[in-house]
Amino acid sequence: MSEIIPAILEKNFNEIKNKLTSLREHVKCVHIDICDGVLTSSVTWPYGGGQLGGFEDSDFKKIISEEEGMPFWDDFDFEFDLMVADAVENFDLYMKLGPRRMIFHPDLGGNIEDFEQFFEGLDVYIRDNVEIGLAFKPSDDLSMVSRLSHKVDFLHCMGSDKIGFQGEKFSDQALENIKLLKKNLPGIVISVDIGINLQNAESIVVAGADRLTVGSSIWKSGDPIGVLQSFQSLV
Repeated sequence: MSEIIPAILEKNFNEIKNKLTSLREHVKCVHIDICDGVLTSSVTWPYGGGQLGGFEDSDFKKIISEEEGMPFWDDFDFEFDLMVADAVENFDLYMKLGPRRMIFHPDLGGNIEDFEQFFEGLDVYIRDNVEIGLAFKPSDDLSMVSRLSHKVDFLHCMGSDKIGFQGEKFSDQALENIKLLKKNLPGIVISVDIGINLQNAESIVVAGADRLTVGSSIWKSGDPIGVLQSFQSLV
């Protein structure tokens, strides 16, 4: 059975809290998208104005200063999708959010040696307690994905090349990539994100997805929890 992970993509921290409130007792893991306006054109909490290091949000400051934790931190395992240009440079800062999983978006068409060294140099405590995911887009070179797959805990397959937004169409190429990676990398865990709905979820699971990250299909419905439960019963 595949796991359904609700995705939250919000600019406003209060909206994140509201969605987390509604998810309590329904799921254990929640996916939170962090977009800096640099790696992606979209901007989400805790960024403002698309500036690197522009952490002016008061709630974020309280969390990283350890005055507070993420809302309901004892109820959820948080999975943070770092669609940011400074994921490596500010990794220690993002770690203060208290993640169970962290997802990185390296440039798979560029110099990946820096990411290899970063993954290899992670502290043993982090590797034992935080799962590290490698995100890739449908158009990315799968040989690069395979090269890095042995250094991470799971692969995060994006369903569209347009990342940082919800409601995009799921790519046929993404489905083929899942099948190929499952065939060539036995035992690899694959999560899938973007474009998942009740009509295509089953085929994505059959292709080999272990986790489905679902955003707009849940939140843009008239009954988020009802739709979430439909996904859970489907897969």
